[in-house]
Amino acid sequence: MQLKAGNEAPDFSLPDADMQIVELARLRGRRVVLFFYPKDGTPGCTLEATDFSDHEADFLQADCHLFGISRDECLKHAEFRDREGIGIALLSDADGAVCKRYGVWQAREVDGQKKFGIQRSTFVIDRAGVIRHALYNINYRGHAQAVLRLVKEMQT
Repeated sequence: MQLKAGNEAPDFSLPDADMQIVELARLRGRRVVLFFYPKDGTPGCTLEATDFSDHEADFLQADCHLFGISRDECLKHAEFRDREGIGIALLSDADGAVCKRYGVWQAREVDGQKKFGIQRSTFVIDRAGVIRHALYNINYRGHAQAVLRLVKEMQT
């Protein structure tokens, strides 16, 4: 089930690349952007994560915190972050529970076989914890700037 604007953002508690726990509930009162991506180190995911990271200061100036989420383990996130110079927090949803709650764990057909994976998606959450934008199956090119515009247009 995919989420929509107006839904309350499903809460979670996930470790980042340094194994520090990030709890969405503790970020109430701040804007949050969650971008779900398939896998550390792949070309598209690297471009998306580095693009968001390059705009981190702009998001923070808009009182918005950025988090990338994939099913990669914390250690792999740390290696990816350090190798690519990514400054934003990368969260590990190793068991996929958060991916399922946000509706990004999707089936697709590859070579005639059904395979599951993360559908590249982004959620813009307001200060009250409500999803203002649920963007599924996005194209990573120019996406960080488009999301920054959405955040700046938000009233709450």
